[in-house]
Amino acid sequence: MKSVVYNRLRRIVDASRVSDAIEDRIVSSYDASRIKYLPDVVVKIITTKEVSEILKIAYTEKVPVYTRGAGSSVTGSAVPVKGGILLDTSLMNRIVEISPVDLTAVVEPGVVVTDFQKEVEKYNLFYPPDPASADFCTIGGNVATGAGGLRCIKYGTTRDYVLGLEVVLSDGRIINTGGGTLKKVSGYDLTRLMVGSEGTLGIFTRIILRLIPKPTAESTISAFFDTPDKAIEFGVLLLEKGILPRSLEFMDRACLMAVNKYRPDLKIPPTSQAMILVEFDGQPEDVNNQATQSCKLLEGIQPITLKRAVNKEEAKYLWSVRKAISAALYSITTQKISEDICVPRHAIKPILSYLNEIGASSGIPVAVFGHLGDGNLHINFLVSNPSDRAFGTSKEQEARLAGVLDKLFTKTIKLGGTLSGEHGIGMTKAKYLPLEWGRDEIELFRAIKQLFDPKNILNPDKIFSQYDVWV
Repeated sequence: MKSVVYNRLRRIVDASRVSDAIEDRIVSSYDASRIKYLPDVVVKIITTKEVSEILKIAYTEKVPVYTRGAGSSVTGSAVPVKGGILLDTSLMNRIVEISPVDLTAVVEPGVVVTDFQKEVEKYNLFYPPDPASADFCTIGGNVATGAGGLRCIKYGTTRDYVLGLEVVLSDGRIINTGGGTLKKVSGYDLTRLMVGSEGTLGIFTRIILRLIPKPTAESTISAFFDTPDKAIEFGVLLLEKGILPRSLEFMDRACLMAVNKYRPDLKIPPTSQAMILVEFDGQPEDVNNQATQSCKLLEGIQPITLKRAVNKEEAKYLWSVRKAISAALYSITTQKISEDICVPRHAIKPILSYLNEIGASSGIPVAVFGHLGDGNLHINFLVSNPSDRAFGTSKEQEARLAGVLDKLFTKTIKLGGTLSGEHGIGMTKAKYLPLEWGRDEIELFRAIKQLFDPKNILNPDKIFSQYDVWV
């Protein structure tokens, strides 16, 4: 990047928040996908005006601009592939307003999800979106990827709670989409277009969110099974009875054995082939009735163990197995590839069966957990370190994994599913997009990108593959 651009940035933003030091560039070079590319400069933004002025420069000079929240994306969404300017939103973290009357809030993109949830609870309000990384991921990143989480079966995803956005376009213009009302049907719905756009159409600087009253009671139940089919059967029975939990989580044997090794204090039954966690919320009487009915359904399926939490401490303990999975899987493998497909509920059993087949045929261990209630499964391929010759050369490993991913995504689409339930496309899934969408749809996507970002400076090389591959 030209030094003149760097100097102009330092005139817009306080010099203490603009850095081309190698250590700052390295820290901002990767996300949870572990893909790494160095930006040329890192700018910690704090105002919309700064973002606007920075983009005016970038637009004129055709400099790529990438936006980073907590760097928790697992698809490479925040990785600065072409260098350029990386906008760090960590200091743009104010909760501007919470309105108990309107059931809305206005926040900046760098607000951490859990911090926001705790703040709105002081007003007896509730922000339902609850990604597993809520303790450190940011709302801006959630909006950019259309994040889901543990409560989607009852409450929906982040998209369902975004009422409006302040957005800076690629040429520095500032627009506002949506607003603070629950109903707004004038004009095109630019807000929903922006949600899930992964920083390719504009940069969010303010976000208007919908809130709901906080549920007054909760109840958590866990059960271990000797077959995964029983866990799936329970999920089907629950919904057939008209019982709607706020969370319905699934873990397979590979996940449970990894957690058992990582956290033996959790005392997972050694014969367990699957586990479910189901949680209810609402008014106390309703919650108690739902939990009681669920326990009766579970007893009929004959689980290995069944536990209903009697207080928040016990509920936290029951959730410990689910919360420990990612760390546990990393403790038994040097490299893990995680995908987040989503299939209709009726296709959960077929996709799990197919995963067993491709895991056995490829020799790559597979561990599955996720949201049984909405069909969003996290598929983890436990591959070894590329330097581990016992597993084959690096190229051999890449070829085997590519073949497995091709099979997974092809089967997912055939079952009526989608490539991503909540993580987005980023870099890692871009070449698979034509499996899900046809030429006409992708050309329309590209035309929208061209309209909003004619010079392709906003998060370039994301979502769309450089390959002209069509199905």
